[in-house]
Amino acid sequence: MFERNLLNSSSIARSSAVKTVIALLSCATLFGSIAFAVATRSHNFREERRQYSDQTRKTYNFRFGQDSPFLPSNAQTEGGEFIQPGAFPTAQYCGHCHAGAYDQWRQSLHSNSFREPFYKKNVDLLSSTKGIEFSRHCEACHNPIALVSGAVTQNSPVDRHFDDDGLTCSTCHSIQKLSAPIGTGSYVMGVPAVIVDEKGIPIPGEVSDKEILAHPDRHSKAVMKDFYKSPEFCGACHLADIPRGLNDYKWLRGFSTYDEYQISSFSKSTPVPYYQRTQTTCQDCHMVPEAVPQGEYGAINGSISSHRWLGGNTAVPFYYGYAEQLQKTTEFLQNKALNVDVFALKKPNSEELIAPLGLKSFRVEPDTDAQVFVVIQNKGMGHSLIPEQRDMYEAWIEFTVKDADGREISHSGFLKPDGDLDERAHSFTNRLVGADGKLLIEHEIWKRRAVAFDNTIQSGRSTLVRYQFHIPSDAKTPLNITARVNYRHFMPSFTNYILGPGQPAYPVVEMAAQTRSINLGENQPIAPGEDENSEWMRWNNFGIALLDQQQFTDAVQAFNQVIKLRPDYADGFTNLAIADLGLSKFSLAHDSANKSLRLNSNNPRTLYYRALIERNQSAVLAAITDLEQVAKQFPKSRDVHRELAVSYFLARNDMRAVQEFQTTQAIAPDDVLSHYYLAVLYRRLGMKDKADKEAALYTEKRDDPGAPTSAQVLMRASTEADAEALPAHVHSDPEKVKASAGIQH
Repeated sequence: MFERNLLNSSSIARSSAVKTVIALLSCATLFGSIAFAVATRSHNFREERRQYSDQTRKTYNFRFGQDSPFLPSNAQTEGGEFIQPGAFPTAQYCGHCHAGAYDQWRQSLHSNSFREPFYKKNVDLLSSTKGIEFSRHCEACHNPIALVSGAVTQNSPVDRHFDDDGLTCSTCHSIQKLSAPIGTGSYVMGVPAVIVDEKGIPIPGEVSDKEILAHPDRHSKAVMKDFYKSPEFCGACHLADIPRGLNDYKWLRGFSTYDEYQISSFSKSTPVPYYQRTQTTCQDCHMVPEAVPQGEYGAINGSISSHRWLGGNTAVPFYYGYAEQLQKTTEFLQNKALNVDVFALKKPNSEELIAPLGLKSFRVEPDTDAQVFVVIQNKGMGHSLIPEQRDMYEAWIEFTVKDADGREISHSGFLKPDGDLDERAHSFTNRLVGADGKLLIEHEIWKRRAVAFDNTIQSGRSTLVRYQFHIPSDAKTPLNITARVNYRHFMPSFTNYILGPGQPAYPVVEMAAQTRSINLGENQPIAPGEDENSEWMRWNNFGIALLDQQQFTDAVQAFNQVIKLRPDYADGFTNLAIADLGLSKFSLAHDSANKSLRLNSNNPRTLYYRALIERNQSAVLAAITDLEQVAKQFPKSRDVHRELAVSYFLARNDMRAVQEFQTTQAIAPDDVLSHYYLAVLYRRLGMKDKADKEAALYTEKRDDPGAPTSAQVLMRASTEADAEALPAHVHSDPEKVKASAGIQH
């Protein structure tokens, strides 16, 4: 009977612990004080946890080591023992006082993180393919109670009544601290408590609402930590690796949303971004205040921080029929995070770039070809478009050209009758490839060997997409050119794999769009639209996109236009310096950096890039001086500390180089370059064991030089993938596609 109660652990928190409290309180005079009763309750709980943990260990699969029960995730528990699932208060219990938060949570992806079929079928595939113990990698973030209770093992007798709640209130609010910023559940889970005693000691298990309302300060102390409001808290799960223990291959980065945030302007942790913004945390965007019913405990002015965690997941609310969550998610996606600019027009056999469109006079003739340049700016996200699992999501550009009669002249990015996306579309996704070169369409991350291409747009950056089409001789003027960014979650191939064929069309959200009308004949400048960027910024975004496509000569021309329009804009000269640096024109780059500093003498971004230029000019000490200044302003920048460390290395100041690389690793433990240099430095300093460790980490985490071979197999079989892998390519007119033996880009 005792063993059954241990395994059916709801009896521990709700029966044994509660009965103990009742019995102790009823005879408080016998024991002397309530404090003694609380101490006894805590002692009993610790003893029950120890017995539960001992019992669980008897049948638990310790595949990854007796001292590492939760690998291949990075999760830990206080004390290293398992925690009874019944120790975690349910969301319904918390909903007694927090009904509004409960209703928001129930429709959120956190609430449905385990039960929803898109995840469940995929994790079941992992379990059936490799073994359930491998799914601990996933459950640290999707079902923490299952993980820490020891339920993620073969033939577990644990009552998994908690599965439907996924990430529930008491999982997030029981995390006691964060470990190194490496993600995949890099937290330390404590024993849940909703109140502390008068000495601040947590009281495990549920207590009455009356007791909590009598001591709201003690409740808050039990369930709130300052770091819950930090980006690092989100980063414990919104950063993931694929370790050797999962894929039997080598360490790979799974997704890097937290890292992307850290190197964005929103974090205010780095000087590198093209535009600077006010500091914004993950919570500022994804937990904006939302009104709750009157009387909600914890509400401020009738609102609480939203527990919907709005993001990009439209599939789960659509699947469950959560109309309110779907509507709010759609509105979130349309909240001007992107800017679309139909920027320029070019005749294929001409070097003239007509730009920016709308502000220049030009002439267009019928029965000619035209090439249009579309610039997409990721201006409002603290991470990439698309973050995380890009192989399943779909965001793409739909590009259309129609004449005045509505006749379609060109269309890229349309949906086919079966719901699949036009292969010619430019999509902001990636494609995962297995060792055999085949596309992984079921999100089998443990089979991944290469990424065929990755067209994401990082925060604060822009991308350039080129379209070419033919203007018919009988086209009616004007031509309406539209570029829109569409998004859906998930792509049909994945939805059909999960749910079977014949699924309804999942929502497609238009995130941003722009239409420009072009006359056949003469075109005169027109007044900019109210949502358009200014002319200098349009050129700047164009130049940024060219830099990312390694079109450095064209980028120089773009940034010269920025400087012409905004001679007071220091970063215009800095961007010009970056372009010349890409062309190895170090003297010109240095001159531009100095011009920037004459406008803003302490511009950390310029100092950072001037240091890189100076290093290329063998002026290492000057580079160190610049980077030291930047490090004072951005002490948490991995880029600054890494480049400062490299500079010290080149100056043969080994001890300072070691210190800076160690600082880099404290910020970004997976920084590959730091492992390489530390291996060299430790060996120089005679620290053989440390050198060997860093060398092993470098070998494990660096890119596999043989991996591109797998991607090449796919690209030889797919002209679309081959074209998308090129930094710059042209999406051709459908008629020209037919005339060129099926080449679709």
